[in-house]
Amino acid sequence: MTTGDCPACGLSNAAGANFCSSCGSDLRHEEVTTETPAVVVDPADLGGIDRSAFGPHEGLFVVVQGSKSGARYALDQDVTTVGRHPKSDIFLDDITVSRRHAEVRRDGARYWVSDVGSLNGTYVNRDRTERVELVDGDEMRIGKFKLVFVHGTGEV
Repeated sequence: MTTGDCPACGLSNAAGANFCSSCGSDLRHEEVTTETPAVVVDPADLGGIDRSAFGPHEGLFVVVQGSKSGARYALDQDVTTVGRHPKSDIFLDDITVSRRHAEVRRDGARYWVSDVGSLNGTYVNRDRTERVELVDGDEMRIGKFKLVFVHGTGEV
């Protein structure tokens, strides 16, 4: 892209910029699509996820509130970063989210979420937390986003 105009927010960026200085969108590609919520996910419907597709040691987040409602993120690394930084594994683009907000660590079949110094905090089941183990069905809130943790077959 040569103009530096952001296709997501319209801000005129410096020529040659790789990312928008306002929203963090990638400016390096000619065709950039914006994300729009295509589906509203009811947390009660999470039981409908086919858990046979992954084992008891595999986890994922389903976004149930926020601009990425319906998105699913596999927790397939030992450490998964969450934040507003464009290089975060789970990129949550909203000013209520810190650039480096939280991280999820996998330890065998167990998952732990830790706040990494965010301004607004990380909440699990409505409790602000610094570090807590996730169990199937836990609700993690980061800024305006609500993500529900799904843990394989639910058996550990």
